[in-house]
Amino acid sequence: MDFAKLLKPEAVKVLTAASSKKRLLHEIGDLVSGVYGLDTGIVVESLLARENLGPTGVGNGVALPHARIEGLESVVGAFVLLDRPVDFDSVDRQPIDIAFALFAPLNAGVEHLKALALVSRTLREASIRAKLRSNPDPTTIYAILSETQNSQAA
Repeated sequence: MDFAKLLKPEAVKVLTAASSKKRLLHEIGDLVSGVYGLDTGIVVESLLARENLGPTGVGNGVALPHARIEGLESVVGAFVLLDRPVDFDSVDRQPIDIAFALFAPLNAGVEHLKALALVSRTLREASIRAKLRSNPDPTTIYAILSETQNSQAA
């Protein structure tokens, strides 16, 4: 599993106006709809259902919302950097400004877990989070994520 398979460059966005967790999930739904052709309503509903099981804010200003979507053929992702943090019911009770959403087919057990592990491992690194936060340009963010993967593999 690598970022090139998981994340299209156009699925990276910097948001200037997400006022709440729910609004952020709607923004992610719109982004995923436009990039991967998924139904916005189904994406948002699936993300909200997953959040009801337990929040996906993992700490250090990072959230990893994820859901399984019927009809999806492979695991795909979307990255959002927020210019103003929002409350996401994170484990450390801090607001988030980085969200990496993952979407998997209903039957994608191992692939979904590999993607979640890759994203989690990458965003756990304080230096990577700092680079992402200090470069609020989607092209640069995509390059940072791709470069990170290549340097970790070496």
